[in-house]
Amino acid sequence: MVALGLVALACAPAADTPSPRPIVISTGARLSAAPDRMNEVDDWVRAEMENIQEDPTFLVVTEFLAQPVYPWEGLEINADTVKVSLQGTAVDARTPYMIYGHLPLMNDMGRLDEWLPDAVGLEGFELERAILQRVSDVWLYGRTVFDAAPHLPLEELIYATENGYLDAFILTARADEFPDQHERWRTAIPNGEAQYLAWFEQTFQDLPPGMRSEPTAPQGSPGDAQADTSGVVVGLLP
Repeated sequence: MVALGLVALACAPAADTPSPRPIVISTGARLSAAPDRMNEVDDWVRAEMENIQEDPTFLVVTEFLAQPVYPWEGLEINADTVKVSLQGTAVDARTPYMIYGHLPLMNDMGRLDEWLPDAVGLEGFELERAILQRVSDVWLYGRTVFDAAPHLPLEELIYATENGYLDAFILTARADEFPDQHERWRTAIPNGEAQYLAWFEQTFQDLPPGMRSEPTAPQGSPGDAQADTSGVVVGLLP
């Protein structure tokens, strides 16, 4: 029912985009978004998803899994094709996951200036941070404007981003991938890790990714991977 309502709203002209409403999770933590900011996000999300759907020079493929995974888990780029993995039941999350795959592919193809010009020339952690900031904006837009159904990996991302913990979120979850940046962060902010841990536990009543025992990422079944060229944005956009 929620997904149907989102599709109906998304089919309306951009000028009729609903005003954002505050969101709250089970612990009582709240987020809100300014209408002007969400109007800006609406403009570029629609343009980027139109590109994903209609540009014949590349392909975005989604692999549907049984359990939730973070956007970076399962990301694979091969020439002009990018594969992203996400939980099959997380219908409303498809747009941010696909944008997460689209942006590094555009970077590899030398077209990042079309979608994230401020990130052109960035590499490694700095590029990943810029991409995840963008994905966070997409999910905040989906949750506050279109009442997207909560999806825990993205809830953690938007709450961390909006509360100033994006660096901590990335570097704690992926310390092995960005070891130099992780060490510099811990050195520059001696109590940063403890502060982030305390905030995360209060907000989600759990340890953050990278500090808890993570199960092996589930594998999709044969036929689970598919190209999303129609209906790719069910839940947020037509």
